[in-house]
Amino acid sequence: MAKSRKNMSFKERFELVKRNVQEIIGEDDLKKLMKKKDKKPVVYWGTAPTGSPHVAYFFPSLKIADLLKAGFHVKVLLADLHAALDNTPWNLVDRRYDYYEKIIPLMIKAIGVDVNDLEIVKGSEMQLSPEYMYDVLKMSSSVSVNDSTRAASEVVKMKKNPALAGLIYPLMQAVDEQYLGVDAQLGGIDQRKIMVLARENLPRIGYDSRIEIMHPMIPGLIGEKMSASDDKSKIDLLDNDKSVKEKIRNADMVAGDPNNGVMAFLKHVLMMIKKDNNSKFIVKRDEKFGGDLEYSTYEEIEKDFKSEKLHPLDLKNAVAKEISNLLKSIQKHKKELEKLKKLAYPDNK
Repeated sequence: MAKSRKNMSFKERFELVKRNVQEIIGEDDLKKLMKKKDKKPVVYWGTAPTGSPHVAYFFPSLKIADLLKAGFHVKVLLADLHAALDNTPWNLVDRRYDYYEKIIPLMIKAIGVDVNDLEIVKGSEMQLSPEYMYDVLKMSSSVSVNDSTRAASEVVKMKKNPALAGLIYPLMQAVDEQYLGVDAQLGGIDQRKIMVLARENLPRIGYDSRIEIMHPMIPGLIGEKMSASDDKSKIDLLDNDKSVKEKIRNADMVAGDPNNGVMAFLKHVLMMIKKDNNSKFIVKRDEKFGGDLEYSTYEEIEKDFKSEKLHPLDLKNAVAKEISNLLKSIQKHKKELEKLKKLAYPDNK
């Protein structure tokens, strides 16, 4: 069982915040913030309710769990207006918000962490205030079209002739940091240009820059990035055991080469949860193939995989089983979630 914040030293808390993180902009400020006895640090993670959430969302969810255990108050911004700016049909935005609002906290609970310090914020309830929009317009005076385009390029779906909406997106994400009242933002490394834009431009409209915490991106099962819009590249949170197993079996994996989405998910999510629960990763095998294998660390798994002692199919079957187990607590609410999902994604996308 993981330690509570009260039982952790500063070093342990800081290492928990840093694990699974690729870069922190403002690391010294983060250390000072975490050492303050009279202030609970506040961080936010934002996601736009676009495509249906999938298992890659467990990666930021695990990072949120780490921050909660390290003593942070975590705000999850469900950025409904950002979703509309990123090509989600306006008539579906509220329905997709409803689905995300229900399923995201269930993911964090599935990891096994106390969510008393988790807060869900609906973007439009904050972002449509006159003060907020005034600051977005104010920032637009200091950000060039080129800078906004560059910042949005890895996050927003930019078409050949992009809509103006995509250029507003980064400015709103920057202003979000001020209006959410946070000390730091958590996001994927694909958000880096937007985070840098925020640090550079918030002071220009009279606000402090924030700490930026970035995690790496998990590769897809097929191809590069696990995408909500590519069914073959993702495992949906409502997929049954058979579907999970089939998608994992069809995932890209070359014997002896650990550079694939299955191994990345195993390393950054499953084995982190195993470590926190002090449990082993078990690969079931027939006795004629050497019997079951047990692992305590990802490094042990990778070593056996590289030497081809561990066969890709055996590993895939073990990963599929672990993912199905992780989804069980979420799928206790499957009837309600399926109803919400059908409204949010009438074309099943």
